[in-house]
Amino acid sequence: MTRRPRRDVSRTMTTVAAATAVAAGALPLLGTAGTAEAASFRKADDGASIASYKWLNKARTAFDFTVNSPALGAKRNVRVLLPKGWKSSSAKAWPVVYAYHGGNDGYVSWTRSTDIQSVASKWGVMVVMPEGANGSYTNWFNYGKGGNPRWEDFHLREVRQLVERNYHAGASRAVMGISSGAQGACTYAGRSPGTFRYAACFSGILSMSLPGIPALLMYTNTKPGTDPNAIWGVPRIHQANWDAHDPVKLLSKVRGTRFYVSAGNGTPGPFDKPGTAPWDIGYLSEKAINPTVQDFVNQARKLHIPITAHMYGPGRHSWPYWKREMHTAWPQMMQAIGAKPVR
Repeated sequence: MTRRPRRDVSRTMTTVAAATAVAAGALPLLGTAGTAEAASFRKADDGASIASYKWLNKARTAFDFTVNSPALGAKRNVRVLLPKGWKSSSAKAWPVVYAYHGGNDGYVSWTRSTDIQSVASKWGVMVVMPEGANGSYTNWFNYGKGGNPRWEDFHLREVRQLVERNYHAGASRAVMGISSGAQGACTYAGRSPGTFRYAACFSGILSMSLPGIPALLMYTNTKPGTDPNAIWGVPRIHQANWDAHDPVKLLSKVRGTRFYVSAGNGTPGPFDKPGTAPWDIGYLSEKAINPTVQDFVNQARKLHIPITAHMYGPGRHSWPYWKREMHTAWPQMMQAIGAKPVR
């Protein structure tokens, strides 16, 4: 439900650096390499590989890399923020936060729309921001045929394995997301029990079968070239597959994850432009999302799952609120994954 940014110049990727530079812990700012050098990076279990990378600053605190993804049948990008003291030659593994963007947006959105790089730099933590396109954070049902795109496999297997095997991301993980990325974060916590110690989900649809929600999801995914029924299936007809990806119905499968969830109520709030129409899509979206978050909270509490809920009242479906929520949830998230403040 978020707006698609213009293509960031960082999406023009260079090819991987020479294997000798990797081994020495001195990756060049920009580098090229052939097939032999690219092979020095370890692959994911399904053969997903790192095709190229590019440092984003001279301080080498952030870089983008491109994945050759069998799960998607395409190349997709990932942005990474590195902690102070990170070295490619080190054997140290770092706590990691996986940050997911909203629909109709891209992997650069967190660094474009928030101060996440400044926030993360104060902690010994890596941040990994993968592309999600408009894939709804699921392996598409495709009317029971399966096949690509398999976004869940891309995020939970390919990207995770590549950053753990090549960039020292550790097994102490948190996940956070906004909008459809929030839905993805809370879904993945149930779809892959034990993977994440903490999940922060800001303004996500967390109960997919409440009245009106299937229609909303179908509407937001109706775009030229996209069949919305191919994502989870036809509502009611393929209800079992909807239930298998519904965050609230997956809570019973969650293991070892603490939650932070939040949403506004879709009325004018402190970060909104004066005079915004009541029928603004940001207000309408948040008004519809709010009950789904409440339902998720109620079910989590029934199951005695640790959850912090911030139903903050006035506010629309937009980045200023999500940035505030990120700041609020961040210290709890760092504690959960054992990340230490940088001295």
